[in-house]
Amino acid sequence: MQFRRVRCNFPGMKVTFHVQRGSNPNYLAVLVEYANVDGTVVRMELMQTRNGRPTGSWEPMRRSWGSIWRMDTSRPLQGPFSMRITSDSGKTLVANNVIPAYWRPDKAYWSNVQFY
Repeated sequence: MQFRRVRCNFPGMKVTFHVQRGSNPNYLAVLVEYANVDGTVVRMELMQTRNGRPTGSWEPMRRSWGSIWRMDTSRPLQGPFSMRITSDSGKTLVANNVIPAYWRPDKAYWSNVQFY
């Protein structure tokens, strides 16, 4: 099976990060939703928070399948998480602290960013 994104436009909507069912402190899977026309995501990175402060380090996530990106780690992930996504045209968006510290699986978190 192959995945191919169809270019869409979501007027008035922002990029959403949907934490997938099965995610836990050592495994985080995130579906990118509502990315506008230029929003074919080819790279996604996560920045954790430690001791109440952003780490300042962007950690690459791996594409699981489709628009789902994942991170597996032996050390528990600590939120809130900022997400950085890059489109196939090279545009980059940063959604700061978009996934809260007390995130839950199967829940969507709206950002304030969008590809235009």
